[in-house]
Amino acid sequence: MRNKAFHRLLSQVNTLTPTQSKQLQNQLNQKCSIKTLEDTTGEVSHCPHCGTTSVYKWGYRSGFQRYKCKECHKTFNALNKTPLARLRHKEVWKKYMQDLINGLTIKQSAKHCKIANSTSFRWRHRMLKAAQDIKAKELHGIVELDETHFLKSEKGNHTLDRKPHKRGGWAKRGLSLKQHTPVLIARDRNGNTTDAILENSQDGTIAQVMLPLLSRNDVLLCSDSKSSYKSFANIFDYEHETINASKEHTRGIYHVQNVNAYGSRLKRWMVRFHGVSTKYLNSYLGWRRIIDTQKELTPDSLLKLIASHKEVKNMFPPLMRI
Repeated sequence: MRNKAFHRLLSQVNTLTPTQSKQLQNQLNQKCSIKTLEDTTGEVSHCPHCGTTSVYKWGYRSGFQRYKCKECHKTFNALNKTPLARLRHKEVWKKYMQDLINGLTIKQSAKHCKIANSTSFRWRHRMLKAAQDIKAKELHGIVELDETHFLKSEKGNHTLDRKPHKRGGWAKRGLSLKQHTPVLIARDRNGNTTDAILENSQDGTIAQVMLPLLSRNDVLLCSDSKSSYKSFANIFDYEHETINASKEHTRGIYHVQNVNAYGSRLKRWMVRFHGVSTKYLNSYLGWRRIIDTQKELTPDSLLKLIASHKEVKNMFPPLMRI
């Protein structure tokens, strides 16, 4: 826009009606969101469909720079193969990011952003795809282990083999894998946190989760007196300290207070959703990890985090045909 046209636009701002002011604000918000996303993803260097680097710019659409591939002739933008691909209403994305930070429910976010409940549901689970992979890749020093359990939920399933619960459900006394989903939480003293849904609580299942995360030299495990933790440490020759919670809470530097505190925060935070479907539990665990471990989390930083998440499949050049 030329300077004269820009100054003429500024002089007319005060004459806008409330509806026109809102429309202008929405356009500016959408422009800012697009600029934030394009700064995050950078200029596209390869085709997300076939993996080749023979791409060139191909105009704009919905404010985004589009590209075209010389090999497969498909067009795309920087959001292709990310959780944000093909989502609409870009002007309220940042507002929705703040709702995620605040931990609002789907209906609360829909009301706040003035979108349909179905749209809020779709956005929630598309955006939380990135959260599932954001966890500690390595744990060092004193590593605390603990398990927490969530009541299994078939919320949204219309083909149940039992009578549906009218207002959630209560499990019978004690822990049962038929009624509960065990979640292993591991956290070191630097705040690095990871968790995983377990099929069972045996030492073999724990080994599948923990072995890729633990180095062989500088790890000392702290846990309660559960036998599967002891068995895992003995089999793989890890130094292990057990804390009997009924007799002692801490023994010098050996305790499980960090991981217990994280588990408590997780369970209290989950209450607001009135029972999370077991199908989506992994997404909600990742959501809580981001809130708890990301320092100075803002709508812009969360939007960048989600936009930077690329799908692994179809991201590499195809094999050459012989």
